[in-house]
Order: sequence, then structure tokens, then C-alpha cells
Amino acid sequence: MPTAAVEDYAKAIYSLTGWGSETASTNDLAERLGVRAGSVSAMIKKLDEAGLVERVPYHGVRLTTDGTRVAMTVLRRHRLLELFLAEVLDVPWERVHAEAEVLEHALSEDLTDLISAKLGNPEVDPHGDPIPDRDLEIIEAETVVLADLAPGDSARFSRVSDSNPEMLAYLSRCGIAVGDELELIERQPFEGPITVKIGDESHVLGLTLAQAMRVEHTG
Repeated sequence: MPTAAVEDYAKAIYSLTGWGSETASTNDLAERLGVRAGSVSAMIKKLDEAGLVERVPYHGVRLTTDGTRVAMTVLRRHRLLELFLAEVLDVPWERVHAEAEVLEHALSEDLTDLISAKLGNPEVDPHGDPIPDRDLEIIEAETVVLADLAPGDSARFSRVSDSNPEMLAYLSRCGIAVGDELELIERQPFEGPITVKIGDESHVLGLTLAQAMRVEHTG
């Protein structure tokens, strides 16, 4: 069984490369995991020796097939835990990520499958991130960043970064949730805020928040 540290690294590498980048650099991993670059280099050497990553000279690392399997396993646990905490225990969505980070390494495969069955074998977590199925297959829907929409574009809010709890809490206070249909009404120049309409309400969202939200075009 991979150690918690190995699982954390595999998950971090997948997070950094899963949305288009081919490799994850040492500095990017150090920043994401909150450790020193020297510690990352030492762990990358171990992962390489274990056949979990492939080094790309002067660029960083990417997961091998075995490494991807480790990442998918821990992502399945993590995202099912987030949904379980949110739906069964009513934990606010801005808190479930931190709680799942602690619990994800302790779940057995049997308990993971029981949680999945209890929840109806869901496909996405509370933040819209896809949950790997029992065969560790994952379907990444094609999405774009909300900030990239043009005025008049319609879309469905489908996914949001869970890295900033304050941002998630703000969305909750605004009554904005994954699954909402929206229309981009206006965008201010020079990286200014955007205005979106959701139902009968208009919301002014800062660029940082709009870049963390991903949507699927509907018109």
C-alpha cells in the first residue's frame, strides 16, 4: 500500500497536470504541498524508483500508469468523503476539503465502495470535481473558465476550485451553487470584475473568483 506521503504527491501531480499541463515542476509541487523544494526532489527520486513517475529533463515529472492509479484511488476516496460530509453530515462545502484531506488515507477499499453505494454512486463531488468510478475511470467534462466568457454567453456553473475556503463561503453567501445556469452580462476592462445573472439576481464577481469557477457553455 502506498504511504500517505506517496498518495499526497500522486494526487498533487495529477492536480497540476490533469487540466492540460504535461508535467509538474518541483517548485509547483513544493508550493502546492507546502514543503521545501529539496524535500520534493528527494520524494520525486523515490517515486521514480518505484515506477510511479517519469522525469522529463528540465520540465518536471508526469505520472506513469501505476502513478495515475495511485492518484485515482486517493482522489476517489477524497471526493467521496467530501460528498458524504456535505450531504450526510451537512458540513459546509468550504470545510469538506480540509476534513477529507485528513480522512482520505484511512479508508479501505470496501468502506470506500460502501460510501459510494450509500450516495448512489455519484459522479461529482460538492465542488463539481469528477469522482473516479470503481474501476478508477474518470470523465473530465469539457469546461472553460468563467472569466473567459463574453457578454451574452450562457453557461452552467459546473466546477470550482476548493483551494480557498473563504471563496467558497462567499459563493454560499451569494446563493451561488454548482449547477446554476448563468449569463455573463458585463465585463469591466483592464481585468476588472464581471457581472453575471443567475435567475433573477445579478452578481458582480472579481477576476480571481471568476478564474476559479469553471462552466459549460449552453449558449
